[in-house]
Amino acid sequence: MDTFFLSHGSPMLSVDESLPARHFFESWRSKVLPAAPTAILVVSGHWETASPTVNAIDGSSDTIHDFYNFPKRLYEFKYPAPGAPHLARRVKELLQNAGFEHVKEDNARGLDHGAWIPLMLMYPEADIPVCQLSVQTQMDVTHHFNMGKALAPLRDEGVLIIGSGSATHNLRMLSRENGPVAQWASDFDTWLKEALLGGRYNEVNNYMEKAPNARMAQPWPDHFYPLHVALGAAGERAKADLIHHSWSNSNLSYASYRFVAPK
Repeated sequence: MDTFFLSHGSPMLSVDESLPARHFFESWRSKVLPAAPTAILVVSGHWETASPTVNAIDGSSDTIHDFYNFPKRLYEFKYPAPGAPHLARRVKELLQNAGFEHVKEDNARGLDHGAWIPLMLMYPEADIPVCQLSVQTQMDVTHHFNMGKALAPLRDEGVLIIGSGSATHNLRMLSRENGPVAQWASDFDTWLKEALLGGRYNEVNNYMEKAPNARMAQPWPDHFYPLHVALGAAGERAKADLIHHSWSNSNLSYASYRFVAPK
């Protein structure tokens, strides 16, 4: 199973038919991954904890509407995917075996919108077990890359590992209009594409020093660390493919990548 970094963008993805990214997610099973995974592990930029935490849910997952001032119908969506407690415990085991001593389980937290909105479009039947893993924004890239490396065995177990974040994520700079793409966002987004497709993963892991406008494009690392987890899980010899690219709000990139590990 390949690993993926998906830019989930705005919650409007759930309803706005004009967004090209919405149609990309809807075409997931026909164009990207026809084979159904045994379970899905989502590392979302919307779950931050002090130490790595998995949600181990028995039964259906709750739908967390963790966004504000959006149309009412967005708050009516439900995505009752079954929890994946066995996967959660497997994730915990792999992380602990790799030296992550303080790994916790959360038996109540549902799916945040970084998980359920893209999954609602990708797997609308909500019949595949889903587990989430948190990010630690007080830690560095290496911490998250190593988390990914620890989770690599899941690929051979049929688990789909998704890092759900955003290739650019500066909410203070978003525009209500879909005008020309801001230069700072375009420069960072292009650098990321060239670095990933060129296999320069060390540069991606040192993006604050290597990338143009890094602090503008990613003022906080919560939506970028999922990329490093997905990349770590694929392995240093993995090949990156750009599987979707579009923009909204003038500087919000929906660039999404597939990481194909060597056979």
